[in-house]
Amino acid sequence: MGASQNFDVCVIGAGPGGYVAAIRAAQLGKKTCVIEREYLGGVCLNVGCIPSKAMISASHFLEKMRHDAPEMGIEVKSDIKVNMKKLVGWKQSVSDRMANGVSQLLKGNGVTVIRGEAEFTSPNEISVRSSGDGKGGTTIAAKNFVIATGSRPIEIPGFTIDEKNVLSSTGALALDEVPKKLVVIGGGYIGLEISSYLKKLGSEVIVLEAGGSLLNGVVDRECVQVVERKLKKGGVQVMFNAKAKSYKKSGSQYEVEFESSGKIEKLKCDKILLTVGRRPNSDQTGLKKIGVAMDERGFIKVDAQRRTNLKHIFAIGDIAGQPMLAHKASHEGVLVAEVIGGMNRAYDVKTVPAVVFTDPEIASAGLLESECAGRGYTDLMVSKFPFAANGRAVSLMETDGFVKIIADKKTHVVLGVHMVGPEVSNLISEAALAIEMGARVEDLALTIHPHPTLGEVVMEAAEATLGHAIHVIQKPLSRAESSNGAAATRT
Repeated sequence: MGASQNFDVCVIGAGPGGYVAAIRAAQLGKKTCVIEREYLGGVCLNVGCIPSKAMISASHFLEKMRHDAPEMGIEVKSDIKVNMKKLVGWKQSVSDRMANGVSQLLKGNGVTVIRGEAEFTSPNEISVRSSGDGKGGTTIAAKNFVIATGSRPIEIPGFTIDEKNVLSSTGALALDEVPKKLVVIGGGYIGLEISSYLKKLGSEVIVLEAGGSLLNGVVDRECVQVVERKLKKGGVQVMFNAKAKSYKKSGSQYEVEFESSGKIEKLKCDKILLTVGRRPNSDQTGLKKIGVAMDERGFIKVDAQRRTNLKHIFAIGDIAGQPMLAHKASHEGVLVAEVIGGMNRAYDVKTVPAVVFTDPEIASAGLLESECAGRGYTDLMVSKFPFAANGRAVSLMETDGFVKIIADKKTHVVLGVHMVGPEVSNLISEAALAIEMGARVEDLALTIHPHPTLGEVVMEAAEATLGHAIHVIQKPLSRAESSNGAAATRT
């Protein structure tokens, strides 16, 4: 038998939920360990969010050099070449730097890091095995456990991910060379983000989407339309209602068979990227054996404190349900650690903001228009303000998109904010704060925003929602609307 150790808190998984939970628990004086089988920082930091944003930043920089620099009068005398191996190496250095930071934070806060595969042997103990353990391993007993083991890509019949022919996002972020032709199965945010940057690096990209639209039901439809137009303009081909069936080797390429409008069609490509969603890793770690309750989709059932049906076992992040976003996992990590530490905490957020790093970016907080009626909001104020009317956006040569604000016409309380345009990933936090605080549209409109900045578009969208935008021409409000201070018009 291997060694045995005892802790107050044992966190399984060191992703953006797990490592945060471990650090906060240690800060609160709890003897804490975190078990990790692969990467400190998890999928997000090592093969997901961070490296993909690095590649997106590089491709955006390349696009600006090729297309915007000459118009600005900056002349590049020689051809711009992409050294893919060096680019991937730089991308990896970004992830390595962040992972090293996580390691230092865990160490600095006194968290014990244990490498290996964890499995519950009872509700109060886990066994941790690493490749060199043989028959032994380490037994961990703890008063509290936090399950933060995340998710993995979904596979579909006919397509098994091998990271050679059929890639997940992990394989797509580690390519030694840009594929000449790429077929992307799935028009969700991961597929579109990777499609966008590979197209800029030189790939011919075809997206097969089984549904009738991209990012269906995930973000505001008008925001998606802006991205769809930019994809089309950039040469990315999107095929809707196209269901991938199988693939086979065809010479030096691969032939993908798919069904579209009842007909079987075929496409040749050099690589296949499968991005049809992710599934929770709840079939691992021996969770069923100890009786942890799950729903029909495999997510662990949790209460408002993120407790499972076993009250000393908590679950956070992707494995605990939608939205499967890193920042939601981190929020839950702090929450759970503080609950274990005796603090009065519960998960009661009004919104989890979401960002899609396409070109242009999409960001969203709060309700979609389609969701408002179901929540009892039937009389809305809705308006948009375009980035084309913003001086900073014009100077950046990035004028596609807008900020849309949805508010309750009776109270003027902000219900949802949806953005598409330059750097909206950095603008959405203001909207999230407004929604969490129960702010009214006037709170945004009357807050002085610095000039010239992209953030002014949020203020001007609020003014447009109230019917008195300065930098776009609006239809005048009726006298009755003016006296009520509300705008029913859409701009």
